[in-house]
Amino acid sequence: MIKFPDTNLDNIVELRGIDQSYDGGKSYIIKDLDFLVENKPDRGQFVCILGMSGSGKSTLLRYIAGLQEPTAADKLLVNQKPLSKDNRVSMVFQQYSSLPWMSVLDNVGLALKFKGIDKKERDEKAMEMIEIMGLAGHEHKYAQYPTLSGGQLQRVAIGRSLLANSNILLMDEPFGALDVKTRLQMQDLVLGIFEKLHPTIIFVTHDISEAVYLADDIYILKSAPSHFAEHIHVDLPLHRDRNTKRDPRFIELVHEVEDRMVAVAEL
Repeated sequence: MIKFPDTNLDNIVELRGIDQSYDGGKSYIIKDLDFLVENKPDRGQFVCILGMSGSGKSTLLRYIAGLQEPTAADKLLVNQKPLSKDNRVSMVFQQYSSLPWMSVLDNVGLALKFKGIDKKERDEKAMEMIEIMGLAGHEHKYAQYPTLSGGQLQRVAIGRSLLANSNILLMDEPFGALDVKTRLQMQDLVLGIFEKLHPTIIFVTHDISEAVYLADDIYILKSAPSHFAEHIHVDLPLHRDRNTKRDPRFIELVHEVEDRMVAVAEL
């Protein structure tokens, strides 16, 4: 079990002593789990979580998003505050989550509507985000397939999430349903957003190469009862592009993470 050291930086996410049982405590899916992500102002942080199916990766994101409560927890803080309806984090799922009867513009600005921001202001802010997402020209289309492609629908979801809470973004295998070309394009899009807006991104994936390409830090979950068993710092340049994947260090890291994944699976 890895230890998360306390530093002089505040934690943007702090889960301590997390337990999860679905049978009244007879067995535990997650036990004594800690997960800390530091806040790095004007830099952000990109964290990827790996683990076998059923190890609790998506469940952790659901805790942070306020969609699920653990059976027990010593601490469950986001932005140094307990989770509440006023302190929730948006989440991008693998399944398309846009409202198909609404336009791209209205979908991206949806959180601002719930915050009571008037239509003129929220449309202006939504259009700024639509530009960043590369969706300009599609803002009045319905956010549904096949009017928009799968990659475009995920861009809508990412834009909506960032506009709702620009300092933290949760992504649960968001590119798993996309074809290879679109998946690669979306990886580069998210890296561009990370460089431009500096959010904290917590990203769940099964793809080791994707994790190494995107992440500053990779954490590997051991299967039930789950806890974090491995931490790998990705010592690649902050700016990455397709050439990064040809770098010998990138290839070495992919093999290192793969070996550690296998070792954790055998614990």
